Amino acid sequence: MKLNKLTTWIFLALVLGVVVGYACNLAAPDAKAAKEIAAYFSVLADIFLRMVKMIIAPLVFATLVAGITSVGDGKAVGRIGIKALGWFVTASFVSLLLGFCFAHLLHPGLSMHLPLPEVGVVTNLKTASLNFKTFIVNIFPKSIVEAMSGNEVLQIVIFSLFFGFALNTVKGTARDLIVDIVNGLVHVMIKVTDYVMLAAPLGVFAAVAAAITVQGLAVLSTYAALVSSFYVGLASLWLVLIAAGYFFLKKRVFRLLGLIKEPILIAFSTASSEAAYPKTLEQLDKFGVKREVSGFVLPMGYAFNLDGSMMYQAFAMIFIIHAYGIEMSLSTQFIMLLVLMVSSKGMAGVSRASLVVVAATLPLFGLPESALLLIMGIDVFLDMGRTATNVVGNSLATAIIAKWEGKLGPETPEKDVARESLGQRLPGETARSRESTLVS
Repeated sequence: MKLNKLTTWIFLALVLGVVVGYACNLAAPDAKAAKEIAAYFSVLADIFLRMVKMIIAPLVFATLVAGITSVGDGKAVGRIGIKALGWFVTASFVSLLLGFCFAHLLHPGLSMHLPLPEVGVVTNLKTASLNFKTFIVNIFPKSIVEAMSGNEVLQIVIFSLFFGFALNTVKGTARDLIVDIVNGLVHVMIKVTDYVMLAAPLGVFAAVAAAITVQGLAVLSTYAALVSSFYVGLASLWLVLIAAGYFFLKKRVFRLLGLIKEPILIAFSTASSEAAYPKTLEQLDKFGVKREVSGFVLPMGYAFNLDGSMMYQAFAMIFIIHAYGIEMSLSTQFIMLLVLMVSSKGMAGVSRASLVVVAATLPLFGLPESALLLIMGIDVFLDMGRTATNVVGNSLATAIIAKWEGKLGPETPEKDVARESLGQRLPGETARSRESTLVS
């Protein structure tokens, strides 16, 4: 299925999901019946997301190891990592600051005038993982099998780094054989991704229909101020990210945005970064980003560079402060932003991570934990926007870092992606001879 055709089908599925979901919401006699109807849609959505999740672990491992063996130089990998982390920290701070400013400027919570809830009313979100010591320890996998089974991207990245660097120290035919296998695995996983993405329109339709069946469209009007204000903030963040992209990539940034429109739609409609990851990687290949950069930076980005999620966390905290009329000094609010930035870096792979971070941060600043219930009902609609923004931020970051490293080539025709980006060799070409060509 061609890119433009698949994008069209995804968009049509999104619209159809809204229409069908709203019709089911109207037809359901009560909330219980609506949830039962939505459960049938959720079956299809869950199947699609499961198929996507089965791709993540082998794809991250193979692309990262292939990238390290292609670069061959440990210093180059370290240099890319430092640049990536520098960009991620800067982007996270800008995202938080924009969310903070727009929440204060548009103040969607001020009109609610809610009384403070009773002490002891809490949510059922698990926040124990918000612990810096635990985060540091959990970066390192105790079992790569367990890490892969749980799609713990950061742990897979750590193991892949060790494996890739160790592979570079091995000499002879054994290394060439393993490099062949890894490069072949990348090629196979990209083909698997193509097959899975054929089901994307069905998964998008089911996910949207399920959400609208339960929530209805009325919930959007009830929280119209919050939803609209948040999307205004996201739009400003997009402009900042695109402006940064234009500064480094010039007019090519608009071509990149055109290429990633499909993963953006997938992320928006499914509210899943994992669903968009494989296609984002493939589109970066087409844009000309060398796999040794994208295979390394993009997985890191999904752990450290969730721009939309960072804006959401700042926006949600200020919204809660306004909704309950809580007095808090600006200095305390800035400290709160720093806590959000640090704590969110340890939440990769946690279900509804942004909500978990907010829930864990609330009591640290004397805010009622049950305040999270204010936004949980419409979180799915906010999650769509922040997840799509994460895709944009990570794609731009990867392309810009590739440009800094001199690893951004011309746009690659689709038929040459396997050869140019996946490390696949021509018949008769050895791993060592190919590396010599790459180095030259």
